[in-house]
Amino acid sequence: MELNVIGAKPLTVSDEVFGGEFKQALVHQVVVAYQAGGRAGTKAQLSRGEMSGTTKKFKKQKGGGARHGDYRAPIFVGGGRTFAAKPRSFEQKVNRKAYRVAIRSIFSELARQDRLKIVESFGIDTPKTKSMVAKLAELQVSGRVLLVSEDASEAVFLAARNIPYIHVLDVMALNPVSLVGSDHVVMTVEAVKKVEEWLA
Repeated sequence: MELNVIGAKPLTVSDEVFGGEFKQALVHQVVVAYQAGGRAGTKAQLSRGEMSGTTKKFKKQKGGGARHGDYRAPIFVGGGRTFAAKPRSFEQKVNRKAYRVAIRSIFSELARQDRLKIVESFGIDTPKTKSMVAKLAELQVSGRVLLVSEDASEAVFLAARNIPYIHVLDVMALNPVSLVGSDHVVMTVEAVKKVEEWLA
């Protein structure tokens, strides 16, 4: 298949990478797994056995109403937690092949919905926000825009950082959450070739 390149001749790409069917269930699984992998999982609480303080029984067993042992019991303010949370990993296993199929599915859907824009280059050599605003207007993209380059230059990154909802990534940093959460994805020709080489 061919993808239109703004201001240049069309680019021939693989049907497998940019023309496949959209696998919604797999994409959802991969996105959830990616977000889960970013969770810190450092929450920690103390059970009654881990609380500091005396374990002495603070009143006699009988004659005082309810029977209690020590003040570290969960029913008392300042006591231990009944089911104390402990540090854990939220990581979910996703096979490498399934991950690549999901990324191909996302790119195919972006191309079908005309949300994937291809350019020869961003044409920004100086880190000027004004230059980036003009470029985005020229490309007719708005909302959440993801700029993908084969090797994101510092000038492009600096020009985009003051514009809300504009993100710059290189091909190696591409992830399903950034792709799914973008209204438009703008890629250079070299970035498309690298993605095709990676996913073919």
